[in-house]
Amino acid sequence: MGVTRTDLFTTEQNELASVAKALAHPARIAILQHLIKAKSCINSDLVQELGLAQATISQHLRELKEQGILQGNVEGVSICYCINPDKWNHIRLLLNELFDAFPTPNCC
Repeated sequence: MGVTRTDLFTTEQNELASVAKALAHPARIAILQHLIKAKSCINSDLVQELGLAQATISQHLRELKEQGILQGNVEGVSICYCINPDKWNHIRLLLNELFDAFPTPNCC
């Protein structure tokens, strides 16, 4: 696969694409939904909740954390994850700008 020409696009376009890529897996959506439902930091209960291997969950958590969507606090030998509210609101703004730019459909 070729290299993406990110220099052709705005910072906002690149950022939204990067966030969308991080969200584009059902396991990551399930993790976020679980965090929202729990309304607190979570750590080891994701394995039981999602039925995935610990290594798989760790990979998905890493992707979400690299995008800044999750933040974590080290508690002994484990990390307690929660949604980063600042990043979450920023993502909401980016998506709202995209969706709000679409006028009422009147073609096709």
